[in-house]
Amino acid sequence: MNERRLRQLVASVSAGRRGLVLVEGEAGMGRTTFVRRLLSLPESRRSAVLVLRVSAGGTVIEREPDRSAPAPGPGHCIMATAEELGELLAARRTGLLVVEDVHRADAPQRRALQRLLEHPPAGLCTVLTHRPEELPEPGLALGSAVDYPADLTVVRIRLEPLDESEVRRLAEQTLGQDCPPQLATRLHHWSGGVPQVVADLLADLAQKPDAATAPAPPVRLAELALGRTAALSTAQRRIVWAAAVLEEPTCAVELAEVAGLPSALGRAALLAALRTAALHQLGPDRYGFRVPLAAAAVRCAVPGLVRQELHFRAAELLARRQPVPWARVAGHHQAAGQAASRLDSLARAAEEAADTGAHHVAIDLVEEVLAEPGVPGAARARLGAVLARSAVAGLSSEQTAAVLRQVVADGALPRAVRGEIRLSLGLLLLNHLDRSAEASGELALAVDELSEHPALAARALAALASPHLPGRSAEEDRAWLDRAEAAVVRTGDPAARTAVLASRIPLLMCTGDPDVWRLLADLPRTSDDPQYLYQCARALCNAADGAFWQGRYDSSAALLAEALDLAAQSGAPHVDKVVRLGSVALDWATGRWSGLPERVRALVADADEMPCIVNEAQLILGVIALAKGDWEQFSTSFTGPEPSDREIPQRAVSAGARIRLALARDEVADASEQAAEIWAALRAKGVWAWAAQAAPWAVEATIRADRPLLAREMVAELAAGLGGRDLPFAHAALEWCRGLLAESDGDPGTAATHYRQARAAYRALPRPHEAALLAEYAGRAALAADPASPAGVTELRHSANELDGLGASWDAARVRALLRRQPTAGRRSPGRPSYGEQLSPREEEVAALAAAGLTNREIATRLHLSPRTVEHHIARAMRKLRIVSRLDLARTAQD
Repeated sequence: MNERRLRQLVASVSAGRRGLVLVEGEAGMGRTTFVRRLLSLPESRRSAVLVLRVSAGGTVIEREPDRSAPAPGPGHCIMATAEELGELLAARRTGLLVVEDVHRADAPQRRALQRLLEHPPAGLCTVLTHRPEELPEPGLALGSAVDYPADLTVVRIRLEPLDESEVRRLAEQTLGQDCPPQLATRLHHWSGGVPQVVADLLADLAQKPDAATAPAPPVRLAELALGRTAALSTAQRRIVWAAAVLEEPTCAVELAEVAGLPSALGRAALLAALRTAALHQLGPDRYGFRVPLAAAAVRCAVPGLVRQELHFRAAELLARRQPVPWARVAGHHQAAGQAASRLDSLARAAEEAADTGAHHVAIDLVEEVLAEPGVPGAARARLGAVLARSAVAGLSSEQTAAVLRQVVADGALPRAVRGEIRLSLGLLLLNHLDRSAEASGELALAVDELSEHPALAARALAALASPHLPGRSAEEDRAWLDRAEAAVVRTGDPAARTAVLASRIPLLMCTGDPDVWRLLADLPRTSDDPQYLYQCARALCNAADGAFWQGRYDSSAALLAEALDLAAQSGAPHVDKVVRLGSVALDWATGRWSGLPERVRALVADADEMPCIVNEAQLILGVIALAKGDWEQFSTSFTGPEPSDREIPQRAVSAGARIRLALARDEVADASEQAAEIWAALRAKGVWAWAAQAAPWAVEATIRADRPLLAREMVAELAAGLGGRDLPFAHAALEWCRGLLAESDGDPGTAATHYRQARAAYRALPRPHEAALLAEYAGRAALAADPASPAGVTELRHSANELDGLGASWDAARVRALLRRQPTAGRRSPGRPSYGEQLSPREEEVAALAAAGLTNREIATRLHLSPRTVEHHIARAMRKLRIVSRLDLARTAQD
């Protein structure tokens, strides 16, 4: 905007009209940069330019228009009189006069400029820059009013602080990389948007780019703030010190109180501080530092004992406000050396935050304090209880768990207090950090410590009853649940009762008990108690997860929507991420794969403090990556061995994907070993609904390992475990397994029938990926029974098309490779198309994968070719490209 006005002004000067531009900007606002931009305009370059700068002491220095260095010549006393200045302008035929920093001009120089502007030469444009806060007379750039001619165009331009988007752009230009929004926000706050301060901070940031805490004030800023403060008397400085301690815009009366000055003296001191620009008026009766880091520079320079007194009075002042900003009061108590008062204020702040649902605030307030040595036992117990409550309801981390471990290790804590805190530690480990084995141990100890508090004990027992926990059977889960229900009967607490129900629901869901739907229908969804609403939201999330594993996806989506609504009412911030995880899982299962990896990665980024969500989301990414042949993402999702304490449903998903890839690579022994491991885990748990994702692959691996009798035993065990329970997803998997047995028995016709029945069951759910794979299995079995079967070829074509529609390119390529081997599938005219010395499409594909570093075996797995065929394609590609090694192939691909 300012540049456009300057262009207009310079254009008018070129047309013979006279003009004046008054450019005002506080220290660091970029007056010099503004002048540099002005002089770079093409219109300016067509004029004779004279640039003068008034330095400290009133010396006037001429400098070259295109750089900041002084010009050759006398260099001072140029503006002693209007006549001398006029003669200089005439001699230079000046069309543009720029005088920088006129706030430093002495009286004769100001008079000379006034007279020049009262009678400016024709066609002269004058630009005067100044700091408004340092003018001898506020608002008057030249000390008094000027009698401008009527035809002189006069424009005032104020240089304002940068907004956050401008700070971000400046940061990206300086650092040469993207600036995260959080960093831009911090830079804008620290600098107050003053460009020079931003530039100085960025220079420091280039050395330590990950700085999250407020940096030291830049030297220029610190010297300016301290110099302006030093210009005041000792009594007047106290008002500036008070503002530095308070750190926020404050009214005159409160500044005087914190400074320890009587009202009249405080008012006089404030006026003096405003005159020297040591402080600024930032709103109606609000005074302070325009740049927050300037306050830090001044605060550090205040003598220590005086600073303590100021903080003491600030704490007293803030404690009288309503509502009391207890966190700030605690900070002042700490700076004043009042340890006990600080802990009390911190506890009050954390309790208020937790009561209003701001659990992340409560966690941030308490974590660091509890990690400090020497916190008295009573304060540790009080703060630990707040942290424990917020750790479960809010977004917490490994650091929170570490602090809670320290707290419960304190032998001086009352037993019940330790039990309550340990309960929260166990729930945090279980629900947030995916550490189920450690969680079970802590929860079992909490049950004993909470024996006199049945409502809390019931919550610990309910958590221990979670059927997802590995290491024990569903019958043991029921025993824990019975104990939880017995404990909750003694309490009459609706929230505790709902917490127990939240554990009963998944147990009923995974066993296909129809009574679960009646329990859900009878569950009240309204309450004034946030804890009840939170437990109700948990119950609905658990029900949605159970409905997912049953294969009831519409019901799961409806339950997730209800849970999200209740979570918003209760203020529980992590439930929304659980709902998002449930939603992307539904998209994965039901084949809504378009854009799904991006949605899952966004969830992973947002939930980085909740490993339980991140780990499950990574499984979804990995399974989709396998279907697409995205090996890099698959490797990221399935890094290292399977964690032994992962929940059984997730272990089944992971095992299914790992076994599938091992079979594709013909690593049958590895696939069989993994099949045995997941089957043992499923057998120990006794929840066969969760076998659906792994069972077909485990049975196929066992058959290919030449153990058909064991495979038959596995299928019989799965059938017995499911019985007549209403678990459609698992029953579809069971039908698939029966097809595998029939095929291994040499009865492909019966196998095809089972595969078709399984395909119909998967389509009804719907699970389109599995349905498409079963079309492949059915087509292959039909062709094995009758090589001329048109139905078999049709099924293979349906499979390939459906897999293509999902984006499952690796699976689709395998099916198309199978189709090409069928004599009844239809072929192109005899002979290969001739590509001459050009690479064929297949040679290009194989060469690109080889250039990316894949081995022949990996390429064969990806493209469903034999390693020998891959070897021939690479040899032909290298001959055509006239290269002799794979390294040359990689370089050629890069070129």
